[in-house]
Amino acid sequence: MNIHLIGKHEKDPRPCRDGLALTLNEMMAADPSICYVDCDLMSCINTKQLRKNYPDRAFEAGIAEANGAGVSAGLAATGKKVFFHSFGAFASRRCDDQIDMSAAYAGLSVRVLGSDAGVSAAYNGGTHMPLEDGGMYLSIPGATVIDACDYDQLASVTRHLVEVEGVSYTRFVRKGVIRVYGDGSDFTIGKGVTLRESGSDAATIITSGIMVDESLRAAEALAQEGIAVRVIDMFTWKPLDEELVCRAARETGAIVTAENHNVTCGLGSVVARCLARNCPTVQEFVGVQDLFGQVGPQDFLMDEYGLRAANIISAAKKAISRK
Repeated sequence: MNIHLIGKHEKDPRPCRDGLALTLNEMMAADPSICYVDCDLMSCINTKQLRKNYPDRAFEAGIAEANGAGVSAGLAATGKKVFFHSFGAFASRRCDDQIDMSAAYAGLSVRVLGSDAGVSAAYNGGTHMPLEDGGMYLSIPGATVIDACDYDQLASVTRHLVEVEGVSYTRFVRKGVIRVYGDGSDFTIGKGVTLRESGSDAATIITSGIMVDESLRAAEALAQEGIAVRVIDMFTWKPLDEELVCRAARETGAIVTAENHNVTCGLGSVVARCLARNCPTVQEFVGVQDLFGQVGPQDFLMDEYGLRAANIISAAKKAISRK
């Protein structure tokens, strides 16, 4: 990995979706075996250029996600390297059976891309708000599950996904994200990134996606109170970097997980399972507390569902008190 942390809490003027679209365009130019399948959302995800540049390899499946999943599996069966996109709610709930049976069970590699992760679906409301999408893919044997936080991380992950065998699922926010990493940052799928630590860390925050910036804000605020916490960007939920999780648990003695996802079936759950098996440790869970989504601006929804630095600070203090 080659990581450049910015961490200034400033919005990136570049839409996160372009980290995907521009990278895929470069990849398809270099590798004629790469194909792209979309479900009537090329305008939303800025991949119309792929349809224009590679009409024989960029396919429109329409508002028919199960069909799109089947087409993707069929292309993979012919040896193509397939990327399949829809909104996260539909890239999971609408085509779970087809991804399970036609791709994963058949041993085929399909790289599923789910945009508008969690509360970032915002005004599209609860029907379009994937709060359990990661959990559905976590349940697929051998699947890889990723929660990308910004433009540069999504671009890097996209480049490396062609090397991943089997089904993968990458959830991300389309636009309006806080920039965490600098140009040229390169990530290794399956390895977490330690963004902040000191020799006297009282707890570790393990996080991903839009919660990375909130976690860094929380760590900075806690430091002002004399409480040092470690921050790990665990952008790969599966396979989990268990070595890093266990080292953090042993060295700090308290874990807080923070995710833009339902806490019953996401990052917090896989971390808890790892800790229970290897090194039982105090853990607190920040995320959506088993609720459906609703309509509203993202800022309102993050407040409403407790996805803020203040919630992470409270959880960290509670975890430390339980040590």
